Amino acid sequence: MPAMNKRASGSPKAVYIHIPFCTNKCFYCDFNSYVLKDQPVMEYLKALDREMELTAQETPPERIDTIFVGGGTPTVLTPAEMGFFLSSVKKHFPNWAPDIEFTMEANPGTTDLEKLAVMKAGGVNRVSFGVQSFQNSLLSGIGRIHNTDDVYRSLENARKAGLYNLSIDLMFGLPNQTVEMLDESITKALELGLPHYSIYSLKVEENTLFHTLYQKNQLPLPNEEDELQMYLLLMSRMKAAGYEQYEISNFAKPGYESRHNMTYWRNEDYYGLGAGAHGYVGRRRHMNVKGVTPYNEATAKGLPRLEQFTVSTEEAMEDFAMVGLRMLDGMQSSRFESQFGRRFEDIFSAPLARLLNSGLLLKRSDGDGYRLSEQGVLYGNDVFGAFIGHLTEG
Repeated sequence: MPAMNKRASGSPKAVYIHIPFCTNKCFYCDFNSYVLKDQPVMEYLKALDREMELTAQETPPERIDTIFVGGGTPTVLTPAEMGFFLSSVKKHFPNWAPDIEFTMEANPGTTDLEKLAVMKAGGVNRVSFGVQSFQNSLLSGIGRIHNTDDVYRSLENARKAGLYNLSIDLMFGLPNQTVEMLDESITKALELGLPHYSIYSLKVEENTLFHTLYQKNQLPLPNEEDELQMYLLLMSRMKAAGYEQYEISNFAKPGYESRHNMTYWRNEDYYGLGAGAHGYVGRRRHMNVKGVTPYNEATAKGLPRLEQFTVSTEEAMEDFAMVGLRMLDGMQSSRFESQFGRRFEDIFSAPLARLLNSGLLLKRSDGDGYRLSEQGVLYGNDVFGAFIGHLTEG
């Protein structure tokens, strides 16, 4: 198969930056994050500045369309630390699109007005709050330290600081959560009138407290039927409220879809900076050193890579299919052909026929590609799994 890839010719237009600090470790979290106490925060931010400098030298940035700062909880930085960090970003990635989307993740209770003003002044124009639930009993049960009052206060502060493109995350399938409790959370979330909502099901990941409890049969999760009802409920309620489900877990008012996440779902290049961050540039993936001090030490010697490798054409094709179908609009065959020089239908004829026949996939209305059916949305993992290993086996 030809190794052509038109994305490799230019610099990424998206930047992901990881701030690995948080106030405490949530019981379900397996992200690369460390409790803030006694962490060398400023040393980390200086190391991050150095990685940005080295990255810009290796792959000089052109126009940047989206920046996403995740964690951890980036908003645990003090206003002074936040100001230093944001000035680093602007210094090394200076050419911002006029309509740049600059998102920072935040936890309610870690965003006072002063800090939000520093964020706004530094270019942040979109904030995503990890709310998870509007029941305080559920919040404490998953290890969150905020309460619902913190949610309202944080959103009010964001608006006072001039930040209006706001999103919140909710979770379903939580221990002791009922369908009625999720319904109440959705009601309270919709009352906020935000432009964007992300709603995820709980995944019990290894190396978390929840995994330990699950292994001991001590995690009171909803049954499968209730979890399915939760997902059906949230889809119907979000649609009724005028939100488009543009991706399996994401809902937005028209024009407020997360453009940064679309980069991932379209399998496009992005810079990945910070401890444990992943990047994808010119068909090469990398993962950075995870620990804070090891990361700091590694950047003193060069780019802090834990591993990096070239993605084969076959794997890139599978990735394209798998992530592209997460979007409810589906994936475009024309985009696949422009990227790989081959027809999607030729490469994936077997899984495609199977999924179309089973009714999990449908042709897009414009005839250019495929999308999940209503049933396919409910069984998305089965659809994505049909493409994994299809070309790389043997």
